[in-house]
Amino acid sequence: MTFGEQPAYLRVASDLRQKIADGSLPPHTRLPSQARIREEYGVSDTVALEARKVLMAEGLVEGRSGSGTYVRERPVPRRVARSGYRLAAGATPFRQEQAEEGARGTWESRSEQDEASTEIALRLGIKEGDRVMRTRYVFRDAGETMMLSTSFEPLSVTGRTPVMLPEEGPLGGCGVVERMAAIDLVVDNVVEEVGARPGLSEELLTLGGVPGHAVLVISRTYYASGRPVETADIVVPADRYRIAYHLPVK
Repeated sequence: MTFGEQPAYLRVASDLRQKIADGSLPPHTRLPSQARIREEYGVSDTVALEARKVLMAEGLVEGRSGSGTYVRERPVPRRVARSGYRLAAGATPFRQEQAEEGARGTWESRSEQDEASTEIALRLGIKEGDRVMRTRYVFRDAGETMMLSTSFEPLSVTGRTPVMLPEEGPLGGCGVVERMAAIDLVVDNVVEEVGARPGLSEELLTLGGVPGHAVLVISRTYYASGRPVETADIVVPADRYRIAYHLPVK
């Protein structure tokens, strides 16, 4: 194999991928069998099998028990709008995570006290093992699970206050900015970092993905006068959503 030449299985996968993209192999069509790939491309069984594995890992095809491998229907990506922390008073957690005007999704949540891991302690400016309130959210739009979020708030900030539990009390269900204002903390900055990684099995089970699918991860931290008051990891399926930022010009 000369320098820069692709292995045979990648060349076969690339050709099949192009056929899926241009509609020659439309959604729900059965992928050519291993024997057919071997004959059509003049490759070994091993190469044919590896090419099919590549398409499976990319989420372009799916196996159906006792039936074969079929081209998956590719969803049209939808937007998850982000606009920083300046949301209207009374903004719900759904509006906080999906700032699109008119967003009216639903969510489920569960809060419990926990000890800060090394990473979370670093992000919140506290010591590893310090107590935090961890809240897990599942966000849905028209019944479809679109986003997961795990939020951490230091109990040194919110402990023994009316906003200790994000979804309970007088401001339960409001956004971080409004809740912190209730305990005289003015959120004046938010930092978000966006990355991608393979989805964890439990994430994909909830989001409806298949093994190997990528997710977008937004790591967000709210600050009040330089002090971190909340940090969260927001997980979005990369094949179904795009992150769109609306940033005001000062």
